[in-house]
Amino acid sequence: MSRHRPSIIALALSAALIGLRSPISGGAVQPAATPATTRAVSAVDSVGITVSDIDRAVAFFTSVLSFEQTSDVEVSGREYELLTGVFGARLRVVRLRLGDESIELMEFLAPRGRPVAADMRPNDRAFQHIAIIVSDMDAAYARLRQAGVEHASTGPQTLPAWNRAASGIKAFYFRDPDRHFLEILQFPPDKGAAKWHRTDRLFLGIDHTAIVVDDTERSLRFYRDSLRMDVAGGSENYDIEQERLNNVFGARLRITTLRASGGPGVELLEYLAPRDGRPAPADLRANDVAHWQTTLLTRTPERVFDLLPLRLFSLVSPIVVTPHPPHPGFQRAVLVRDPDGHAMRLAAGIGLP
Repeated sequence: MSRHRPSIIALALSAALIGLRSPISGGAVQPAATPATTRAVSAVDSVGITVSDIDRAVAFFTSVLSFEQTSDVEVSGREYELLTGVFGARLRVVRLRLGDESIELMEFLAPRGRPVAADMRPNDRAFQHIAIIVSDMDAAYARLRQAGVEHASTGPQTLPAWNRAASGIKAFYFRDPDRHFLEILQFPPDKGAAKWHRTDRLFLGIDHTAIVVDDTERSLRFYRDSLRMDVAGGSENYDIEQERLNNVFGARLRITTLRASGGPGVELLEYLAPRDGRPAPADLRANDVAHWQTTLLTRTPERVFDLLPLRLFSLVSPIVVTPHPPHPGFQRAVLVRDPDGHAMRLAAGIGLP
């Protein structure tokens, strides 16, 4: 019997990644949550969205969806070029809050990017949305209709009783003024965190951001095994309600939710059918209006470079950047794209959990 020596890369990774990722477990869900002290990612801070007209976007999110503005800055300079991967970047960033969760709207004043593709579909792998929890689906849908939003679902859907993991959830997809996909969602009494059952206001907060992936197991190797986020739940959704929600005929999805110790979850959507979703454009840039980015808080963003030999992501920022002027949400950060091209900003900041 011949014996094989481990590769130099394998030996280097085993030494460099101790404490940064858990052992690959063949796709098995880990039974217990990862202790916060050993996490690579401690929390999901915010979800960023590039917009074409930030004043119009702020007006939409605040007046229609009840977000509150918490900061408004204009930034530029070499550090922001390196952070965003956009040469000559000058952008205005407005941070908005709904309940305990935040989003960042980003308008690139220079250079301007491309609009969202007119034919983008919910099963294309550039797809991302945020799920905004509401206390009353009928009232929330009426608010959106009054505001004249564009439908992305045929109408609000209630997921069927046979789907035990999702039964009773009410959901509706729509588009913002830049045609980004958004979702409103109402949990039934037996599902969702306690805070999602408040009745004192209509729009409550953000439960998760959802991203379309080609291969759940490959994505789990990045988010669960490398970044040490926890698998918090999963289901396989199909039938007429799911088709009408996603507006994808014959839709059958594997859905896997990942969470850190704080902030919204990251939901992986793998379309088992149809398998005709298009990959994200290879030349997608942060100034393109189709760009979303999720900020993941970590004490050591520099350690992401140890993971490069795994080939689970690509770098946007060539180095960890300490921006000047400072960003309102963090002190230093690096932007990467996951196996399907979704942008993740690994950031260290003040008050890190």
